[in-house]
Amino acid sequence: MVVFIVRRLVQAIFVMLIISLVGFSIKDQIGDPVRDLVGERVTPAERAEIAEQMGLNDPFFIQYFRFVKNAVTKGDLGRSFLYNKPNLEVILGHAPATIELVFGTALIIIVVSLPLGVYCALRPKSILSRFTMSFSTLGVSMPVFLTAILLIFLFAIQWQILPSYGRGETVDLFGLGWWETGMLTIDGLMHLILPCVSLSTLMLPLFIRLIRSEMMEVLETEYIKYAWAKGLSPARVWMVHAFKNTLLPVITVFGVQIGIMFAFTLLTELVFQWPGMGFMFLEAVHRADISLLIAYLVVVATIFTFVNTIVDILYGFINPTVRIAGTK
Repeated sequence: MVVFIVRRLVQAIFVMLIISLVGFSIKDQIGDPVRDLVGERVTPAERAEIAEQMGLNDPFFIQYFRFVKNAVTKGDLGRSFLYNKPNLEVILGHAPATIELVFGTALIIIVVSLPLGVYCALRPKSILSRFTMSFSTLGVSMPVFLTAILLIFLFAIQWQILPSYGRGETVDLFGLGWWETGMLTIDGLMHLILPCVSLSTLMLPLFIRLIRSEMMEVLETEYIKYAWAKGLSPARVWMVHAFKNTLLPVITVFGVQIGIMFAFTLLTELVFQWPGMGFMFLEAVHRADISLLIAYLVVVATIFTFVNTIVDILYGFINPTVRIAGTK
């Protein structure tokens, strides 16, 4: 297990280096940060002086090496041209909103997909199963921004029972000073419902179908037939023997999708004006804040690789028979 964890950490570092390198390679194509920072009234000589002070005139690999060195030794991911703050401070300031959005979405996916997926596998010909599978097909076909607009039209405009934008009332979480959460207030939770439901429709149909198909496949295996032959109760066969072995591929996909979800909250945050990392990223693209864009890519890559490493480690706890690479 130790060898496996070390190997995954090395892979994670390699992935982050590749992503940061890709970000640096396209930074010159995004725009001119000096122009967006000072406007059009500054003379070319003054612009050149500012670019020199910011290190933008240095060769590519010198800039890249300086970024990696500062990130490793100081935890410094550069400074945002737009906010005039350290990039990590800006990202951490927007991170709570995105984390709460992803957490609420993951909770909806787990609570809804697990019982529905299992039920559709056990009762595939029932009316509820057929309706669920048909509805999941519709959910896969609709883009998330269209679902978000439809939810806003129904719940915020027509019925006026839920807010349509923003985070609502927030409070300081445990007195940390930097984490303002809306999950501890009624108004904050009300603002969280529509964005979470909208984002969950992107992956909820996938997990319902995945759990259903995996459960049906497991129910046809020899050890399940042996469990029936031993006279075990249906609940024990379904929940202990079948469901436990269904979870392994589901958790694999879930871990990957959670990591992806951090990067794909862009449209949801844009439609609902949710002040998270996705909204910050779009604003940075619009203002050509290259430094913040690269830092955002590195942070998202870190989250993605961290989540996937945790998921891989959980394999051994869910199914002890799984042999993880690097163990004997």
